[in-house]
Amino acid sequence: MSDKSIDYDSQNDEATAKVRMLRVSPQKLNLVSKLIRNKPVNHALVQLKFSKKRIAIDVRKCLESAIANAENNHGMDIEELVVAEAYVGKNLVLKRGRPRARGRYGKILKPFSQLTIKVRQVSNEDKKGEKD
Repeated sequence: MSDKSIDYDSQNDEATAKVRMLRVSPQKLNLVSKLIRNKPVNHALVQLKFSKKRIAIDVRKCLESAIANAENNHGMDIEELVVAEAYVGKNLVLKRGRPRARGRYGKILKPFSQLTIKVRQVSNEDKKGEKD
């Protein structure tokens, strides 16, 4: 009755970690997440360790969590992990204000964002094929 050829078990080759309520704008967080997309996890960790951006600390914690999930929950080899996806989403916005001249109100928006990192195991043969 149902089509058994569809692979619904694609979650076993990926491990995910999410961080919500990061106190930074999504635009700034996306600049840091661009540094680690499609890179091996050891290179991504080094990039984040030496980044001057404040939010790189939280992105690094999220990546380490994804690596730990891959190792403990999915039994993947850490040396073969690659950051498959790192995407940013909006979260709530705190609305604050400040009185301005002539009875006006200056709007101050304090955005929050969320980050999702997916790591995937790529074998050494696949890495050699990409370089050629």
